[in-house]
Amino acid sequence: MSHMPQSRPYHHGDLRAALLAAAEHTLRERGVGSLSLRELAREVGVSHAAPGRHFKDKQALLNDLALAGYERLGLALDAADDPALTIEPRLTALSRAYLGFAVDNTELLELMYARKHDPDASEQMAAAFERTVGSLVQVVADAQKRGEIIAGDPEELNLVTGATLHGMAALISGGVLTSEAALAGVDNLVHHLLHGLKPR
Repeated sequence: MSHMPQSRPYHHGDLRAALLAAAEHTLRERGVGSLSLRELAREVGVSHAAPGRHFKDKQALLNDLALAGYERLGLALDAADDPALTIEPRLTALSRAYLGFAVDNTELLELMYARKHDPDASEQMAAAFERTVGSLVQVVADAQKRGEIIAGDPEELNLVTGATLHGMAALISGGVLTSEAALAGVDNLVHHLLHGLKPR
């Protein structure tokens, strides 16, 4: 007796979450160019049309993947933050959390920044950026109120912090610095950032 080949199911318990998890795995292992909704459908065991219920195309998938990354980064920064601390230990803890995320999610972080600056990026993406990396502006403003750092535009001052952290993340990603060396040097990094390199 012959059997008809089984078709892939259309439904999945939590298809969106399964697709995002599979997409992140592919991103880590093979890069963004290897991502395909059809391949992801095959990987999670559903029909090739099923992902269309959650993502209209690959760009929508990438946007949601980046948003999920910002959400995780936000949780990591929130867990590390203690507004009661003075600026140096507070910024050190936040910097360690950011670089820890960068080490564990190198490809995802690159995608997050790429989506943020994509001309078609949504307001939701910009808001996600502000809730995470942009939230360091408040850390600067708090320190200014306490007289711990110089006066000035908190956003402009925060640009120095953001550029420093993202630069360190890029050095790790490029293999110039090992993750161990980068994380071990966070205390000195923040100290030099706050106090400068001039003799005192």
